[in-house]
Amino acid sequence: MKRHHRPHAPRAPRTPRLFTEPDRSADAAQGAYIAQIDGASRGNPGPASYAVMIRRPNGQVVDELKKAIGQATNNVAEYYALIAALDYAQAHRITKLRVRSDSELLVKQIQGHYRVKSPSLRQLSERARRLAAGLAYFTIEHVPREMNREADALANAALDGTAMGGEARSFESGDRLRFGDESRKATAKHRDAARTIRAHYRDGALHPAEPLDLTEGAEVELTVHRLPHR
Repeated sequence: MKRHHRPHAPRAPRTPRLFTEPDRSADAAQGAYIAQIDGASRGNPGPASYAVMIRRPNGQVVDELKKAIGQATNNVAEYYALIAALDYAQAHRITKLRVRSDSELLVKQIQGHYRVKSPSLRQLSERARRLAAGLAYFTIEHVPREMNREADALANAALDGTAMGGEARSFESGDRLRFGDESRKATAKHRDAARTIRAHYRDGALHPAEPLDLTEGAEVELTVHRLPHR
């Protein structure tokens, strides 16, 4: 008696990811720099800042970035931290980067497990995707808040150094992120304000060391002041 084999049903397509799954082999990750990132917002939305700690592959801290960004939510501040880390990698020709963040929302959205529903966050996530796509190796991983206290302290130091109002408080491990829509007005206000930024001149162009959050085709006025070599 002959048996008839039924053809296998086609597999359902996988959920699209913002980034392809990284090659986690030792060879691919070898020589990767580490970026610890964090964002803070006192009021959510309220006075906000971000911080980035850049480490060499051996764990040695090579640079620290911190910046108050005006009124924003915690989620926006977290994205600013990620973009600042990616901008730094591009400006310093770092081709392999491992990002560590205690924001589960940010990590899951970048990995493609969560949808980016907020319009303001969608613009930031798309920019982060473009920057990360230019790296030879990129991965982002979620770490417990207690393992990211250095970046957290740096972000809060950026707020403590400003004269902004609002209740001063630190984000402890028991705090939860708000998943609601972000404030478009706060983001636009920050985008249009005059700021002083650092940039690196390379290959005939200026490469900002932090996110500019400018719309495509926007015109800006530049005053160049050369900094002494560190």
